[in-house]
Amino acid sequence: MTEQTACIFCRILENREKASFVAQGSDAVAFLDIHPINEGHTLVIPRKHAASIGEVDEVAAVAMWSLARRVAGALRVSGLRCEAVNLFLSDGAAAGQEVFHSHLNVVPRWPGDGFEIKFPPHYGAAAERKTLDEIAGRLRKRLG
Repeated sequence: MTEQTACIFCRILENREKASFVAQGSDAVAFLDIHPINEGHTLVIPRKHAASIGEVDEVAAVAMWSLARRVAGALRVSGLRCEAVNLFLSDGAAAGQEVFHSHLNVVPRWPGDGFEIKFPPHYGAAAERKTLDEIAGRLRKRLG
């Protein structure tokens, strides 16, 4: 079995599994999450299989974010409970990725909905500018 045939999202794109599609474009599609955090939780994926965001080509990456922006706007006026929206992408097992076909979660939110994003205890302490500048330099070097 190839990675693509094992991938539930690829099987959805091949019409071998069912999904409730919200939108379909040439490079990215959006469908409702079968295990929603909140009603309306939508997944935006590239049509071409890519396990991580680094494997998603530039055109598909732009299409994913553009479609996610449109879905977020639709959620706000859909009549579903949605006072705010979280957009998040878990890239790798350590980040919580469970389906290894890159996907952007669009999650409708409201106060007290029970979904939490927890930060580590040290969050809120300002990093030293020297450290930030060193890290920025390392990243700039890799970006080319």
